[in-house]
Amino acid sequence: MTLRGCDELIPQADWVKKLQKSEASGEPLRIKLGLDPTAPDIHIGHTVVLNKMRQLQDLGHTVIFLIGDFTTTIGDPSGRNSTRPPLTREQIEANAQTYYKQASLVLDPARTEIRYNSEWSDPLGTRGLIQLAAKYTVARMMERNDFHDRFHAGTPISVHEFLYPLMQGYDSVALKSDLELGGTDQKFNLLMGRHLQAEYGQEPQCILTMPLLEGLDGVEKMSKSKNNYIGISEEPNTMFAKVLSISDVLMWRWYTLLSFKSEAEIAALKAEVEGGRNPKDAKVALAREITARFHSTQAADAAEQDFANRSKGGVPDEIPEVQLALAEDGAPMGIGALLKAAGLAASSGEGNRLIDGGGVRVDSSVVSDKGLKLAAGTYVVQVGKRKFARVTLG
Repeated sequence: MTLRGCDELIPQADWVKKLQKSEASGEPLRIKLGLDPTAPDIHIGHTVVLNKMRQLQDLGHTVIFLIGDFTTTIGDPSGRNSTRPPLTREQIEANAQTYYKQASLVLDPARTEIRYNSEWSDPLGTRGLIQLAAKYTVARMMERNDFHDRFHAGTPISVHEFLYPLMQGYDSVALKSDLELGGTDQKFNLLMGRHLQAEYGQEPQCILTMPLLEGLDGVEKMSKSKNNYIGISEEPNTMFAKVLSISDVLMWRWYTLLSFKSEAEIAALKAEVEGGRNPKDAKVALAREITARFHSTQAADAAEQDFANRSKGGVPDEIPEVQLALAEDGAPMGIGALLKAAGLAASSGEGNRLIDGGGVRVDSSVVSDKGLKLAAGTYVVQVGKRKFARVTLG
């Protein structure tokens, strides 16, 4: 269960010993995940590590969801080619409020320990910080890829950035962590926890890194900036349709990293597909599981029905109602202007490009004439597979 989908487990032999010790003593292991509230919400790519936490939680271990309200004031330099601007206390507090609410859609709130690293980082004080900094060398810190590359490129590195991995490592000391999870980009910070625990006379934690989830395009990692993501607060219909849009190859990767089905269940499903079953059946099952997790079973049922309706050219039961005014003389409105005014296209020009691509329908008929003008009345306007509006011109 620990190894499923993981990138690295370091050192694996120590983790086996910890599991054996836990089983013999009846004491659950302490498993830590730290997240800095740098943004107000998360996408399903962020839940890959949360899923692993839930799997270990279901095995009876203690999971600690650590909100890095102190470390966020420093700014994580991982993977950065410039200094990350620190957030204000107000921004951090606002983001932290939504983080755990969203994480609770994956973790069992009743069995999750919630901590904030300001609990022990603020009382550390200047003297404690200097003593902590004495436990690691500048030479070792400069082995870190992002610091090494920035130094040799002549890009500035602020002294406070060296404090980030030290403070994240100190979290493991404060929490007496047995295992810390993170993305592959966090390996240096996670290893720092092992080092500092040994310095403080504790048994060093093991570290488990999870791969970064590929987005909808199947190429780049899931990212809002690349618009290849599924937000966990997105509408059920949109979430369901986006999962169905991924490739058949990417689907199995998502099954491993996002599904709570056992590996045996996934293998059986994959064998059925290889034996001739339509891969869409497996993708629908995945879309249902993910949509139900972040909404409800009923919402997943409705989203599946909505997708089926759209596939057949049908109109969803609920679509936005838009009222638009014609010119004072009652002259008809051009289709490009209507698409922009109804919020179905960013501009009239984009609307025209959508028409050229055959992506616009009015009352289920494909629009091929960019010069189309619509008189007063009510029309169901569709752009692509997922955008609809019932537009009333008057």
